[in-house]
Amino acid sequence: MAHHGLAADQGACAAPHPSWPVLPLERSGKGSLVDKIVAAVTDMVSGKELRIGTRMPSVRQFAKCNGISTFTVVEAYDRLVTLGLLYSRRGSGYFVARQALPAALAPVPFVAAPAAVDALTPELYTGVTDALPVGAGWLPPEWYGEDTILDAVRQAMRIPANRLRGYGHPLGFPALRQHLASTLTDELFPVDADQVLLTHGATHAFDLILRTLTRPGDTVFVEDPGYSNLLSLIRHHGCNVVGIPRDERGLDMEALAEQARLTQPKLMFVNTVLQNPLGTSLTPAQAHRLLALAEQFDFWLVEDDIYRELAARGEASLAALDGLRRVIRVGSFSKTLSPVLRVGSICASASLLPELVRVKMLTGLTTSEVNERAVHHAITARPYRRMVEKLAAQLEAGRARSEEALREVGMTPVAHPRGGMFVSAGWDIAPTPDWNGRVIADQALRAGILLAPNEFFMLRASSTIWFRFNVAYTDQSQLRGFLQSIRSRRG
Repeated sequence: MAHHGLAADQGACAAPHPSWPVLPLERSGKGSLVDKIVAAVTDMVSGKELRIGTRMPSVRQFAKCNGISTFTVVEAYDRLVTLGLLYSRRGSGYFVARQALPAALAPVPFVAAPAAVDALTPELYTGVTDALPVGAGWLPPEWYGEDTILDAVRQAMRIPANRLRGYGHPLGFPALRQHLASTLTDELFPVDADQVLLTHGATHAFDLILRTLTRPGDTVFVEDPGYSNLLSLIRHHGCNVVGIPRDERGLDMEALAEQARLTQPKLMFVNTVLQNPLGTSLTPAQAHRLLALAEQFDFWLVEDDIYRELAARGEASLAALDGLRRVIRVGSFSKTLSPVLRVGSICASASLLPELVRVKMLTGLTTSEVNERAVHHAITARPYRRMVEKLAAQLEAGRARSEEALREVGMTPVAHPRGGMFVSAGWDIAPTPDWNGRVIADQALRAGILLAPNEFFMLRASSTIWFRFNVAYTDQSQLRGFLQSIRSRRG
C-alpha cells in the first residue's frame, strides 16, 4: 500500500500518535468497508508502518475522519482483535498487539478475498442462501405453519380503504395492542393496551430503548455470552458495554454486583427465558436477586422475552415480578410466526411510554399496519395455539437429534437447553489467532455451511471453541462431515 492516511484535516481528525498515517479507503471494487479496513491495517502492521504498542484512533475519530459509521469501525476493530493484531484496554482504546504475522494472516487482495462470516453476514438473516443455515436464527417455513401465516397475510391485505390515509397509529395497530395486553394480563402481569408499543421486531425495540434511555458514555450491561447484534448496537450508540458472565447455572450475580458498584450502569439487557445462545432460563431466585440489584444500583432492566411462548409455563418473568416499574419487556413474533413479518413490542410503564413513542416517531414515524394486522389475524386464529405447541414439540425433537449428531463428532454442550431453537456446543480446544471459531466459520462458509461461532456472542475470551447450532438444520450429513474433518485435523 503506497500512502496511508486517516485524514487530510489535522484539526478535528488529528491522529492520537504521530506515527499514525492517513488511511485511504477505496470505496469501489469488491469487499465490504470492514474487510478493507482490516486488510489495510493488516498491511500497515506487516509493513511496520504501525509498530507494537501504537494506539489506534478512537472508534469515533476513525469514523468521523473517514466518513463512515462507528458501527463499521467497531466491527473492523473487533475482527482485528480476534486476529490478534490489536488488543483493547478499557478506557484507553485499541493498540497494536503484534508485528510479525503468521502466513495464514497475510493480506489478501480484495478481488481474491476468501469468504468471511460475521455476526451481520446477510445470509444469516435473508433466508435466501444456498448455504446450510446452521447458524441462522430462523426456522424452515413449514415449521411455523405456512397456511396460517399466508391466510393472515391475505386477510391483512383487505385493509379498509379509509385506513389507506395517514401513517397509522403511533403506538401501532390498536386491535393487536389490545390483544397483547389481554394475553399478558391473563398469563403474566396486568398491563393496559396504552402501555404497549409496537415495533419493527425486537432489534428495533432495543434501538428505541437505547435512544431513549442512554447517552454516549453510559454503561450498559449485557449477558456474556448473549445476543450478538445487541453488542454492536450498544456500541453504535456510543455506550460502554460490560458483559456479565452467564452459564448453565445462570447469571454471575457477584460479578454483576461488583460491576454495578464500579460502573453505575444505566440499564441491562437480559434473556430471562431460553436465553440466546445457551437456551437456559433464570430461576425465580435469580430473577428476584437481579431485581434487587437493579433496585440497589438504580438501573433499568430490559427483558428480552421473545422466546417465552416456546418455554414451559411458570418460568420466571422479570416484568411479572416487577410490574413494569423498572423492567421494560420486549416481545416479538419472529420465533412463533415468521421473521419476515417484522413485528415486535415494548411493554413499559405509563410514565416511560410517551417518550418511547416520541423517539419512535422521530426515527421512523409509525410501523406497518399491514404487518400488524397480519400478526393479529394469525395469533387470534383458532389454529395458532396448536401451531405453537406443535412448533415446541418439533424443536424438542430437533434438539435431541442435534445433541446426538454433535456428540458423534466429539462436541459437548456448553449448556443443556431447557427448550427453544439452539444448542451451543464445541470442542475442548484452546483457540489461537489462526485457529478459532471465526476461522472455522470462514472455512465452513466456503464449504456451503453458515456457522455462528462463539466470538459472535462473547465479550470475554473463550477458553474453548464452540458454536451456536439451530436445531432445525443441525442433523445433516453435510454438517457432520465438515465438523468431523475439522476434528480430525486438530485431533
